[in-house]
Amino acid sequence: MSTTDRMTRLLALVPYLSARPGGVPLSEAARDFGVTERQVRSDLELLWMCGLPGYGPGDLIDVSFEADRVTVTFSAGMVRPLRLTTDEAVALVVALRTLLELPGLAERDAVSRALAKVSAATGDAAERATPVAVSVDAREETLTVVRSALEQGRALHLHYYVPTRDERTERTVDPMQLLLVDGRWYLEAWCRRAEGVRLFRLDRVDDVGVLDEPAAAPAEATTRNLDDGVYRPDGGAPAVRLRLARAARWVADYYPVEDVVPVEEPHGGLAVTVRTADLAWARRLVATLGGNAVVDEPAELGAQVAAEAREALRRYGVQAPSADG
Repeated sequence: MSTTDRMTRLLALVPYLSARPGGVPLSEAARDFGVTERQVRSDLELLWMCGLPGYGPGDLIDVSFEADRVTVTFSAGMVRPLRLTTDEAVALVVALRTLLELPGLAERDAVSRALAKVSAATGDAAERATPVAVSVDAREETLTVVRSALEQGRALHLHYYVPTRDERTERTVDPMQLLLVDGRWYLEAWCRRAEGVRLFRLDRVDDVGVLDEPAAAPAEATTRNLDDGVYRPDGGAPAVRLRLARAARWVADYYPVEDVVPVEEPHGGLAVTVRTADLAWARRLVATLGGNAVVDEPAELGAQVAAEAREALRRYGVQAPSADG
């Protein structure tokens, strides 16, 4: 969980509880905020030490527990919920309108109601969002074809570029759902070639056509939960151990990592473990980090990165340092 996520929840938690003077069951608060009861308790313990400058007993936020119910007995002035800025309101309106365009959306009525409420609350700001279009990487025609296949329940034949192998492949897939993640469209489908569920980035689809046969994903094919991002490594995948300089600490927030350990260096850093079966991906990641990442394991990956760095320097006419220098 990121610091930003927790801060947002902390700022919303006190007004949420203050609006319920009779108290709220911890289980209900946890469900409403999408976290565990243990996390809610941890948040409340932190809030108990927060308050107005001076930090006297009468200034701090105070909460009380009775069985499994929690009540705010003093809010230290935090009684109003967070308010959206104009930019935030416009972004939310655009996001909700984009969501409504997704085929097979299960909660379409709920999204429509939310859009109506936000639009009414923001007034003129919502009108300014009307001409705003969401910029995505996929070609519009590809997106249109994929949507058509999902709506008709048809299989797709596509030409797909795999950057890790620099290879153009042909696949027949059974579409399952269309996803918009971080501004990119993805098709989740059963790949008959791989005999498994795969995610296909639409900007890497060179050609696609709807087949005259129904989509027939097997019963064991299930959609993935992408709340934690697109990249989810297999627990049994090989471990890549990296030492990150301070400028590369963002890697630990952006990718699922294990064994995060602070490194005692002049500028501070982290030692992390990333699991991936695709060492080519790991090699590109380290290369993009420049000198802000060092590969500890596996040794062959470190050797490949070093060799590519020396070759790049050679092409620029720069003498690379020796291995022992």
